[in-house]
Amino acid sequence: MAQSFRDLKVWQKAIGLSVSVYEFTGEFPRPELYGLSSQMRRASVSVASNIAEGSARGTQRDFRQFVRLARGSNCELQTQIVIARQLGFGDQGKGEKLEALSQEIGKMLSGLSKYLTEEIRLSLVKSASR
Repeated sequence: MAQSFRDLKVWQKAIGLSVSVYEFTGEFPRPELYGLSSQMRRASVSVASNIAEGSARGTQRDFRQFVRLARGSNCELQTQIVIARQLGFGDQGKGEKLEALSQEIGKMLSGLSKYLTEEIRLSLVKSASR
């Protein structure tokens, strides 16, 4: 496992996702500043933030729970990207790239969650055999 959350590729990609979301939503109509734009920004920031917070909690169970929260925020963001694109907000090419990156991050988060689940299972087996 990585030494720090900063070493995790999924965290690095989530940071890139947040930056891209801010750029994408910067092109939204002004009335959306406190609407969809704000929600998308919060959801994207939540993905990377939950990965970081979970890794700092000290247990794999806690980390797994925060990875699951990050997955939820990522799915929320995917839904918001679809809505924004259907409304014609922002550059459609950027929206398409955002959607693809979010889906890639979703797969990475699922893999990390499965890994942590297996690690938890293995540690339970080891403690039961002592």
